[in-house]
Amino acid sequence: MTDYLILFAVILGINMMPAFGPPTWSVIVLYGMNSAIPLPALVITSASAAALGRFLLAHAFRLFAGYVPEKTKRNVSAAGELIEQKRKVTYLALGLFALSPVPSAQLFEAAGLTKIRLLRFTLAFFMGRLVSYSIYGMTAIRIAQTSIGQAFRENFTSPVGLAIQLAMIALLIGFTQIDWRKFLMSGN
Repeated sequence: MTDYLILFAVILGINMMPAFGPPTWSVIVLYGMNSAIPLPALVITSASAAALGRFLLAHAFRLFAGYVPEKTKRNVSAAGELIEQKRKVTYLALGLFALSPVPSAQLFEAAGLTKIRLLRFTLAFFMGRLVSYSIYGMTAIRIAQTSIGQAFRENFTSPVGLAIQLAMIALLIGFTQIDWRKFLMSGN
């Protein structure tokens, strides 16, 4: 039981970090290669912790919304309206996004700055992560018996990973500078 709690706490903590946290998939791979936690439990525990962590991160950013410049608030609010209007497409896109290994912290930070309904947003994320974490976990278990397993153990941090985090922060800043009301008015 302790292994499950540690896994949950580590993944929860990582997913509450606004940037520069290790990718969750790397923890899943590490656990898949080095623990006796069954794959279904590994996946459900990890996806639950990741979803809760991102949900809490988005709520934390709602607390900071009062310190955001007025122009940025208007832009982000319009983006939130656009997301709410095209809800089905948004949740489908989020679910597909969650299948990818792309960092999601900045997506939830932006969602927190908007007034979108976070529960549905987080649920779509959770469903996508169930699939992607299953793939990572199965792959890790199979790789653990090969020499490539050692290569994974030695390379959990990289300059490329840091560069992706910086790019996502830049995209978040860019996201807040777009006048989303223009998109609402044009009907696109």
